[in-house]
Formats: sequence, C-alpha cells, structure tokens
Amino acid sequence: MHLAYPAVLSALLFCTGLYGVLARRNAILVLMSVELMLNAVNLNLVAFDVWLSRTAEETLHSGQALTLFTIAIAAAEIGIGLAIVLAVYRNRGTADIDRLRDTAEGHEPEEPEATAAGEKAEATA
Repeated sequence: MHLAYPAVLSALLFCTGLYGVLARRNAILVLMSVELMLNAVNLNLVAFDVWLSRTAEETLHSGQALTLFTIAIAAAEIGIGLAIVLAVYRNRGTADIDRLRDTAEGHEPEEPEATAAGEKAEATA
C-alpha cells in the first residue's frame, strides 16, 4: 500500500477535527474533535513507521512507540477533560463554551441592540 492513502486519510481526519474544535460550542464535542485530531496523528505515526521500516535494515518502530504514548496521553486528557466539563456543568448549568467564557471574564451576557436602544429612549424621556 502506498504512503499517500493513509496520509490523505489522516489529513482529512485532522481537518475534520480542526473544524470541530473551531466551530463547535459544546465542550464535549470539542473534546471529541481533539481526539479525532490525535487519532489522525497516530495514523500518520504508524504509516510513516511502516514506510520507513521497509527502507531501514534495523527497525526500532519508534512511530508505534510514540503512538502508544499518544494514546495514553489522550486517555488521560479525556478523563480529566470530562471531569472538568461535568464539574462546570454542575456548577453553571451549561457546557456552552461561549457562555462559560463570558461568565469567566466577569461580563454579563450582552443584550440585543433593540432592547438596549429602547431602554436608552426610556431613560432620556
């Protein structure tokens, strides 16, 4: 099998995960997208390890060892990430990232401009 097939699949998986991280608002979906990106990296590591082991006489399989390390780090990241998301959900009642960012900065949620303009007109009257 050519190296291009797993490399293209890995690029597609990574781009899908990147889109999920940038576009999603739910913290659980962002964590799932990060996992998708890590799996794309794992696929690349294993594919390049197999490709390089064909050319080298002594193979160390360092790509597969790095993949196992990445899987262990990803499992720890998901465990801690889910614990944080559940704790935040219990305290704040939402897992929406935009709302959590607003409350962390100390800002009140912004009101629509139509109601703000109506309040200004009432205050001047």
